[in-house]
Amino acid sequence: MIDIQNQPDFRNIPIDKVGIKGLKYPIKVLDKTTGLLQSTVAQINMYVDLPHQCKGTHMSRFVEILNLVRTKVSMESLTNILEDMKKILGAKSSHIEISFPYFIEKKSPETGSKGLMDYNCSIIGPSNGTKNTDIILTVAVPVTSVCPCSKEISEYGAHNQRGEVLVSTRFKKFIWIEDIVGIVEASASCDIFSVLKREDEKYVTEKAYNNPKFVEDITRDVAKALMEDKNITWFSVSAENFESIHNHSAYAYIERGSAS
Repeated sequence: MIDIQNQPDFRNIPIDKVGIKGLKYPIKVLDKTTGLLQSTVAQINMYVDLPHQCKGTHMSRFVEILNLVRTKVSMESLTNILEDMKKILGAKSSHIEISFPYFIEKKSPETGSKGLMDYNCSIIGPSNGTKNTDIILTVAVPVTSVCPCSKEISEYGAHNQRGEVLVSTRFKKFIWIEDIVGIVEASASCDIFSVLKREDEKYVTEKAYNNPKFVEDITRDVAKALMEDKNITWFSVSAENFESIHNHSAYAYIERGSAS
């Protein structure tokens, strides 16, 4: 049968990224608390470059590469996948994006009621000609914030809201998702729980009220902790508060370190 993808192209235009998007695939991620592998479902994007003389790439081979690997997500496994993509598809560069929910069991602060919190995570890994894969881990952490200004000017009460802190990191060696979550939650007015009894709700409400934070405060506190971690070579952190008294969000962003 004729392989159309292998036919020559005469437009003389190379393609930077070509591949598949939105593939749902089961993966396993190392869980710090249990020391075991946590099973979850990821959405995966995979790309390679395409030289100007090639008409198309072989889309089915991306999925075949994942089926061959079938391993836990790690720096080693991602490096192997990226190298296989270049080798099997005859490319000079490869790129993978893996997005997945990660679950952490949390106990409520007063009654100890257990519940699972989900954190949206992603791992991006480009590889351009070498085996030194550039891995970026991103973790989205929901938080609670109380406005310091509102507390200061009001005779009673203060407006509070749920927010999201987004942390991306490059690192020298393995980094735990749980550690990033811990840094963020310690920097907010209060962290968020999936299960709260009345005693717990009283505790988190009062804790947040006594610990007001602007988005600027949260972002700076997270950045300070990340800057003190010698394992982290680059990071970006953003905080977005979904304001309860405005029809817009409040936002702050910090980026530090070497970008590659």
